[in-house]
Amino acid sequence: MTAGGGAAAGAAGFDLAAAQRLLAEAFAPWVCDLGLSVERIDAGAGGEPGALLRMRFSDRLCREGGVVCGQALMAFADTAMMLAVSTASGRYRPMTTVDQTTHFLKPVSSADVLADARIARLGRSMAFGRVTLTSAADNKPVAIVSSAYALL
Repeated sequence: MTAGGGAAAGAAGFDLAAAQRLLAEAFAPWVCDLGLSVERIDAGAGGEPGALLRMRFSDRLCREGGVVCGQALMAFADTAMMLAVSTASGRYRPMTTVDQTTHFLKPVSSADVLADARIARLGRSMAFGRVTLTSAADNKPVAIVSSAYALL
């Protein structure tokens, strides 16, 4: 995937427009049904590269009582981390999830969820990172996710 220029340019040109295209074109249709959008990418100048995504609230993602289900949150975190790896790499790279550990901190109800995905280490064949999921209603963490990816 090639990327255009822009104010939110990532490493080697992977910018916000490229991230949005990747989200729209490279994921399974059911991932697109989660209602995700890329809010920001960060090439990591002086810090850890990453991406910030939003999952819009929908009753379809909830179990009884309006609580967003854990499966949706885990798929959201996985998708956000794939975009963070692409940001850190400067391009999309085929990858597969090797490990994802989720610690649920509190339920989120009737609110958008934000995923701040950060790369802790990017190697030639593996990437490691973490995602903090927060409720957009109160900016409090709802889950913390640690991930490892094999880069193919």
